[in-house]
Amino acid sequence: MVKPQNRCIAVVRIRGTINVRKDVKQTLKLLRLNKINHATLIFPSPQYLGMLQKAKDYITWGEVSKETILKLLRERGEIVGGKKLTDEYVKNLGFKNLEEIAEKIYSLKLKLKDLDGVKPVFRLHPPSGGFKKTLKRSFSEDGELGYRGEEINKLLEKMM
Repeated sequence: MVKPQNRCIAVVRIRGTINVRKDVKQTLKLLRLNKINHATLIFPSPQYLGMLQKAKDYITWGEVSKETILKLLRERGEIVGGKKLTDEYVKNLGFKNLEEIAEKIYSLKLKLKDLDGVKPVFRLHPPSGGFKKTLKRSFSEDGELGYRGEEINKLLEKMM
């Protein structure tokens, strides 16, 4: 595995849990990836990187750009109650706007779970045009699973 730089990591679940070992299912639960096409943003800590390796046959991940984080927050961000995340709600939390939150998440100064009332999971659509490769091989072997680096931005763009 290529070790991600000190940048925010986007993790997307792309396979289901039929016939999955209990420890892998628990890891997906800890990452808050309970359903297919759910995504989350995490820090590149050794604990999280180990969790990514354990669940590598069901997820894909990579370093996400600041623009993609902002687009995720604007289009797919939700608050408790199922309402969209807006600049007005963010102002009540003490931030100027969503751009400031995206910048802090990108620079690893803020976690999604630290924002009161904001859901730490993004519910995405299946990728427009579908997956181009097989869902049973790693990204480096012409598949879709595992570490994909900067290419995660293209996948997230197709799924928003």
